[in-house]
Amino acid sequence: MSTTEDRFIDLEIKIAHQEHLVESLGQRIYEQQQQIDKLEQLCAALVQHIRTQPQTGGSQLPHEPPPHY
Repeated sequence: MSTTEDRFIDLEIKIAHQEHLVESLGQRIYEQQQQIDKLEQLCAALVQHIRTQPQTGGSQLPHEPPPHY
């Protein structure tokens, strides 16, 4: 084989690896975006839950005496 042909083969191998890497990264980005979307929905649901809670005077915990009494 000639040097030029060896170089072409090396370039084809590198391109194949890069294509695989780009596809893997694209899949990972897609998965992360789905996770971000789920987390945003969860945060929105938590905010809505907090906003719909009845407002109490100051503390939501009842006043209890310390355990040593």
